[in-house]
Parts: sequence; C-alpha cells; structure tokens
Amino acid sequence: MTSALLTRSKVLALAVPVMLAQAATASTGVVDTIVMGVAGDKVDIGAVGVAAVSMNFLYWAFGFLRMSTTGLTAQANGAENKLEVASVLQRALLTGAALGIIIFGLSPLLKMIVFDPFAATENVKNLAREYWSARIWGAPALLMTFGITGWLLGTGRTGQLLIVQIVMNSVNAALDAGFVIWLDWGPAGIGAGTAIAEWVALFVGLYMVRQGLTRSQQLFDRERLFALFNANRDILIRTLALLFAFAWFVNSGASLGTAILAGNEVLLQFVTVSAFVLDGYAFVAEKEVGEAVGAKQKTRLIRAMRLTTEIALISGAIISLIYYFAGGYFISGFIRDAEVREIALAFLPFCAIIPLIGIPCWQLDGFFLGATRGKALRNAAVITTVLYVALDLAMRNAFGNTGVWTAFLAMYVIRALALGAYLPGLLRAAKS
Repeated sequence: MTSALLTRSKVLALAVPVMLAQAATASTGVVDTIVMGVAGDKVDIGAVGVAAVSMNFLYWAFGFLRMSTTGLTAQANGAENKLEVASVLQRALLTGAALGIIIFGLSPLLKMIVFDPFAATENVKNLAREYWSARIWGAPALLMTFGITGWLLGTGRTGQLLIVQIVMNSVNAALDAGFVIWLDWGPAGIGAGTAIAEWVALFVGLYMVRQGLTRSQQLFDRERLFALFNANRDILIRTLALLFAFAWFVNSGASLGTAILAGNEVLLQFVTVSAFVLDGYAFVAEKEVGEAVGAKQKTRLIRAMRLTTEIALISGAIISLIYYFAGGYFISGFIRDAEVREIALAFLPFCAIIPLIGIPCWQLDGFFLGATRGKALRNAAVITTVLYVALDLAMRNAFGNTGVWTAFLAMYVIRALALGAYLPGLLRAAKS
C-alpha cells in the first residue's frame, strides 16, 4: 500500500481536532464541578465526584468499544479492505446498543451496591445516587457513541469527531446551568443534563458516519467476530484494572475526610483534562500504528511512534507549566468552599507534574491499541494496579494526602515501565 509519509505537520493536523474534542469531553466534568462549586458546597462537590467516578468506572469499562474499533478500523484501512471498515463500525454500534440496554436494565441493582465501597458520608452517597439515577438513562447512547468515536479516529476523520464532542459538551453545559442554577436540582440535575447531552451526541454522530451504515455481508463473519471478542476481552480487563486504580485514588481521599475528597476531586479535573487532551497524540498513534500494521510496514510503524511521542512530550511539558503557574487562579476563582479551595491549592504541584510524566504510558497505550495487542495492555494494567494499591496503603497511612498523591504519581511511572517491557516484542513482530 502506498501512503503519504507521516510528518510532524500531519501529526498536528490529525491531533489538534482530537485534542479539542478530548478537551470538550473532559470539560464536561470540569463544567459539572464548576456548577457545583458555584451553586453548592463541599457535600455537593463530593457527591458529584463519587457519582462521576462510579459512572466512569461503569462506562469506561466498556471503553474497549472505542479502543478496539479504532485499531481494527485502522488495520482494515491499511489493508485497503473497505467492506471490513464498514463492518467494524456496525459491529461496534450493535454491541454498544446491546450493552447499554443491559446496563440500564441492571441499574437498580448496580445502584444498590456501587456506592458501598466508598468511605464518603451517607449524605454524599445519597446525593450521588440521585446523580446516578438521572445519568443512567444515557447508557445506550454513550456506548454506541464509543463505537462512532473509534471509527472516526480509525478513519482519520478527526474534524467530525470534534463536532460531535462540541455538540455534546455545549448541550451538557447549558442543561447543567438550567437544571442546577435555575431549577436547583443539585447533583441530579448534573446527571440529567449529561444523559440528555449523550443522546444528542449519538444522533449527531450517526449522521456523521452514515456512509458506513450500508449493509455489510461480513458483519457476522465468525473469524472476525472471534478476533473482536479477543481484543475486547483483554482491553476490558485492562480498563477495569485502571479504573479500579482511579476509584481507589478517589476513595483514598474520601477516607481522609469530605474536604480532602472534594479538594482532590477538583484537582482530578486538571488530571482528566490533561490526559484527554494529550491522548490526542496517542489516538493519532493508534491510527498510524494500526494502518502500519495492516499494511505490514515496520518503518512506517517506528516513524509513527517517534513523531507522535516527540510532539506529545513538548505539549505535556507546556501543560504542566500552565497548571503550575496558572492553576491556582482557576481554583481561587471557581471554588467557593474555603476548606476545599485550600486543599486544592496545597496539592496543585503534585497535579501539575502529571501531564509530563503521563506521556510515556499514554503513548504506549496508543501503540498497543493500534496494533490490537490486548494481552500486553491487560498484563501491564493489572501489574500497575496491584503495585499502586500496595504503595498507596503504605504511604497514605504514613503521610496522609501527601502519600495519596505520591502513590498516584508513582502509578504513572509503574504503568510506563510495565508497558515498555512489551515494546521490543511489538517491534520484533512487526513486518519489515
């Protein structure tokens, strides 16, 4: 297959719309926190934090719909198999719809058990349950949108992805303001606004990918379905392990008090924004690595890894500096609760390091997802989570919230080392 040589300008052309789309996605949580910071108190902020991490644990567990779709679409593109490109999209949509309906049906049971592990107060948990009850209505829409997102990334249609995310974020922000500030629905209003925005985004996304919805005779091909199952299984385990680590971080803060829980939740929005934005380079790496694997071009594979990582490291350093020097203005301006504000400001330097030290593991994620090497992703995530939890238990007891953040930073280093151990194998397996 003949393809244009990847350049830094092309990386940026592909990555910038993804980064803006990711920023729009991440800012959903930021908007939720700002609205609660303006209209509520530390209990409201803590409730949204606990509920959001619970919903994210649930939804991101099915992030394999996005991840496997990107890699498989890119590989089909690299092999110039247009029929399979369409089939990948349709399989993802059907799978997302089925899983979303199942989640919605199980929602009452899930809500009964999901908040028990958190060390938050009953008042926080009750408000968190109200958020859950409202937002769960968006489950089928969000999981189907995961498939659309993966397909748009795998086909390089990053501009259309940006439109979908901007629509979702705009609707969410408007409804948050209306439901919480004007109607005084509290955390339940945050959940309802997000659910409605997820349905709006789905319909916009379906319009964007309409050319891939023509009936495919390969849709239920047994061999390809088996390959999809294997990829999804390993990525699911990987995602669950990492989500458990983030839930553990939230719960560690909750065990030290509601104010620390809320302060850490504010800083976690900085972490989420940086991860989502810088993942733009990892997503480009997924597409380029996937196409290189599909086209069996090792030189192209290595070039994609190198160029995307170079630019990602520079961008991560810039974001870290912005957080360190300007993050305090955001915290002071939008967080009304004095105790929460003080804690967030005190631990801002820990948060500011993450955009830089997170680059290696985010980029490695992109390499292995593009190559659909789920086993490496699964093993590295499990190892990372086990070591992180052990480190957090030791450091939290000795150093309080400082220990919580130190262990959290160490998790990124451990994850990069665990994934990096599999990189030579990926390169050896690549065709020249």
